[in-house]
Amino acid sequence: MWESNAIGTKNMLRLQKEHEFRMIFSSSSEVYGDYDDLMEESVPLEENPRQLNDYAISKWVNEQQILNAADRHGNETVRVRFFNTYGPGEKFSEYRSVVCKFCYHALHDNPYHVYENHHRSFTYIGDTVRTLANIVDLFKPGEVYNIAGEEYYDIKELSDLILDYLDKDDDKVEYRGREEHNTLNKRASVEKAKQDLDHEARVSLEEGIPKTIEWMRDYYDVDA
Repeated sequence: MWESNAIGTKNMLRLQKEHEFRMIFSSSSEVYGDYDDLMEESVPLEENPRQLNDYAISKWVNEQQILNAADRHGNETVRVRFFNTYGPGEKFSEYRSVVCKFCYHALHDNPYHVYENHHRSFTYIGDTVRTLANIVDLFKPGEVYNIAGEEYYDIKELSDLILDYLDKDDDKVEYRGREEHNTLNKRASVEKAKQDLDHEARVSLEEGIPKTIEWMRDYYDVDA
């Protein structure tokens, strides 16, 4: 992970300096760490939250590398911080989004656990991709944007939506309190992305969950 993120980003920045291309960099909502209020783009620099795991730390290191390259060499980069992007095309692994993991396990009647005290802003993949495409024509070097949905759910609500759609009960769900070393609440401000990038969260979680499950049902050949 560190080789891919820290060293890989440094290599990209050196290539960028040499070939003078613009870059869109994928950061993460994890850079907000233990910050427990509305997550505006200025928070990491102004409030100095503590990142809670190596992945989060590495993403913040990447952003610092990018800011330094802009100051020293004039590299032109836009950073985007994704908030729980999910949807069709996301193949299961234990490192995938919580939506992907819950959908996969519920669809296959596998046991899974739910941290009840966590809250998230979820983003449907189509909404994320459309906003990313807009950056090409609306590129502002040095800017950073949250890309997120505007709805806010606790993790149990997510699990309940999935189980309701599948018409299953929660007898294989283990409910837990808080997950250590992970951000408790992630509520994104998207006003900047809406203003600069025409960001629009069109697909609600209630709409996105069925689309995700039906894609997964087809991909893994699971009978209805």
